[in-house]
Amino acid sequence: MSSDPETAVARVPKRARGKQRVAELLQAAAAVFAEKGYEAATMTEIAARAGAPIGSLYQFFPVKEALADSLVQNYVAVLVADLQELEARAAQLDLPVLVERLFGLLRSHPEERAAALPLAEARMDEKTRRTTFRHMVRKHIAAILRARAPSLSQDGARDLAIVVLQMMKAVSALSDEDGLPGRAAGMRELQLLALRYLEEHLDGVSR
Repeated sequence: MSSDPETAVARVPKRARGKQRVAELLQAAAAVFAEKGYEAATMTEIAARAGAPIGSLYQFFPVKEALADSLVQNYVAVLVADLQELEARAAQLDLPVLVERLFGLLRSHPEERAAALPLAEARMDEKTRRTTFRHMVRKHIAAILRARAPSLSQDGARDLAIVVLQMMKAVSALSDEDGLPGRAAGMRELQLLALRYLEEHLDGVSR
């Protein structure tokens, strides 16, 4: 995501104390980015929010881009872990439960998600987002569907994943609209549509 990888790479701490300090710096960065926006946030403000010397911040994150990229990467990592866990259990789950778990993924880890998504918007152009994050999630959804129905073809799973992800994103967007009348009903209807869609297309596919 950074245009200068040699200067924008975060340093990974090896000791427990360093790991704790990095966690505190990332938490502070997430708060400052949320309040000020990526462009307006400064390293000085972030260090002050963490109660850390500015030198300590630069020790682990030489530039602001490294902080932002680390927050995005952390969210992607936890999301991938959730997707992989669901894939491992997909064959044992009833389809309604599987759909419910799928639709919960994009709303899980709300703090990491709230920090990462605006930064991804600020740091990546539309093409990059489409070919990285969205592609990654679709690929994992297809793998989950094939784990549930092993005889489903790769192309078939890919096509189903495209539709399911769009419904998941719609539900995720609705979940962010606090106070919207009918929001909960709309989310339930979209999830039910996804269930019926998968029932129709997976019906008769051997497990």
